[in-house]
Amino acid sequence: MKKTYKVKEIFYTLQGEGFHAGEPAVFVRFSGCNLACPWCDTDHLKGAEMTAQDIAQAVKKLWPGKEVAPFVVLTGGEPGLQVDEPLIKALNALEAYIAVETNGTRELPAGIDWITCSPKPNSTLRLRQADEVKVVFDEVTDPELWRKELHAQFWLLQPLHDGKTSNVDSVTAYILSHPTWCLSVQLHKILGFK
Repeated sequence: MKKTYKVKEIFYTLQGEGFHAGEPAVFVRFSGCNLACPWCDTDHLKGAEMTAQDIAQAVKKLWPGKEVAPFVVLTGGEPGLQVDEPLIKALNALEAYIAVETNGTRELPAGIDWITCSPKPNSTLRLRQADEVKVVFDEVTDPELWRKELHAQFWLLQPLHDGKTSNVDSVTAYILSHPTWCLSVQLHKILGFK
């Protein structure tokens, strides 16, 4: 029996946040998470069981043309709970550029091209290296704490939106006083794409 992965959805859109914001990408959103962040926008319970080949075929079907290799973003939930070497190999067979968005509490397999770590308060990091670190600014946890635990090239701070208010002013003030950080906004929510 082939291993399956619980997948919430697979869709093609623009990357809405972080270093790759604005780039076309196929998102593979996994179900399940080991944390319960109050601002999370994913239903972690529902999902279809898919094999690595099913996922690769869905990516291939959604990616237009052949002149550019697919850009695939593995997200969740927490993809680190499911992503493994057979899935990475199936995506590598498409010559895909593979990115992952993780909370950093799980080890990741080799072969991922870009790692975005979004560490969360009161969690234990297993990841020590990422390409970018993206922190939701909650005004309680000092983002500088993550700089002691992670090595990354890009450090992004994102406002916390609770549906009614936002702490954009606090984020801006923090970044202006800590210029190693950059602002990350959720373009998909501002511009209205998925």
